[in-house]
Amino acid sequence: MTDKKPAVWYEHLHTEKYTGARRGRIHTPHGTFETPMFMPVGTQGAVKGVGTRELKDIGSQFILSNTYHLWVRPGDELIAEAGGLHKYMGWDQAILTDSGGFQVFSLSDARKLKEEGVTFQNHVNGDKMFLSPEVAMRIQNNLGSDVMMQLDEAIPYFESYDYIKESMQRSLRWADRAQIAHKKADSQALFGIVQGAGFKALRSESANGLVGMDLPGYAIGGLSVGESKKEMNRVLDFTMPLLPEDKPRYLMGVAAPDSLIDSVIRGIDMFDSVLPTRIARKGTLMTRFGRVVIKNSKYKNDFTPLDPDLSYYSSNPIRTEQFGNQAQFDNPDYNPFQNLTRSYLHHLFNANEILGAQLASQHNLRYLLQFMEDMRTAIENDELLQFRETVMEEYGYNKPNARLF
Repeated sequence: MTDKKPAVWYEHLHTEKYTGARRGRIHTPHGTFETPMFMPVGTQGAVKGVGTRELKDIGSQFILSNTYHLWVRPGDELIAEAGGLHKYMGWDQAILTDSGGFQVFSLSDARKLKEEGVTFQNHVNGDKMFLSPEVAMRIQNNLGSDVMMQLDEAIPYFESYDYIKESMQRSLRWADRAQIAHKKADSQALFGIVQGAGFKALRSESANGLVGMDLPGYAIGGLSVGESKKEMNRVLDFTMPLLPEDKPRYLMGVAAPDSLIDSVIRGIDMFDSVLPTRIARKGTLMTRFGRVVIKNSKYKNDFTPLDPDLSYYSSNPIRTEQFGNQAQFDNPDYNPFQNLTRSYLHHLFNANEILGAQLASQHNLRYLLQFMEDMRTAIENDELLQFRETVMEEYGYNKPNARLF
């Protein structure tokens, strides 16, 4: 017997007494980070429009990168030669890499799925490629991410029971193969992915099989793929009790404020999504009082801040620890977001200036990161339901026919 901790492990700090939401920390080889958390997505080793220094300034903890895209270019072996993805992209905090499976099934039409893995043509040059649980592990071991995801099949939510059962059971077998193929368990953690769409029996079979492997963490897959929010919550209600309380829990592909709160209430610790930067590049901002489509003409003469309640610098103790007394440069009260008017950002987008998309992306990420900071405080104070009520009212969820994104 040994008391040695795994590469990534969860520390529980507080349970919100009215909802059961969790407040904790995730310990990794690249630092300790606060949960619940939102992870910005850096698909190709870069968060679009936001540099690593800015990511730290606004309070990013983990970031997510994509196994498939980095495998296709520049190649996992080149990144390994460079010393791993952290060194390659200049990021010294935690990285989570997905398995690449979602991209294989969403970007490639010419693919063949077998028990061994999936053969497909990559979307860049059409080369024939083969991805299996073992290949996904080799790539992610080369990348050196703190958290790696098992390969699973990404399927539509409303497939037939029989197809979803077959796919889920294959993904279970792939998780077992991934665990065997994993070469760096002392420095990288492998998370399993619970599948089963909306079928309680299949989710139970998947969760029980993965928990039996005693993996360092677990993700809920197959949600936020077109089903209603009510349906997603229903699945989380019967799935979350199946997962161990001493392991991190990750819901993939979620960033809407109401879904973040409702999922945290059900026990989720980690989230990611391309939503905040994707809509930012098109000129949509997330603010405390709902969406702002900055290209609209009504903002031409609007000299107010993008969001008067949004801070720029994070109060995250990890950031202060890294940058010391210079964490907020020479003026801790300086807030670029408060000096950036809606009129100016409107001008940048209408003039097709790259800076517009960069500032909007940074703003949306900071909105979500501060949102998670505020939610962590609400959990600590046993006030999460009040926090939810305020968000639903202010963001606009309570308005009839509200368009939120």
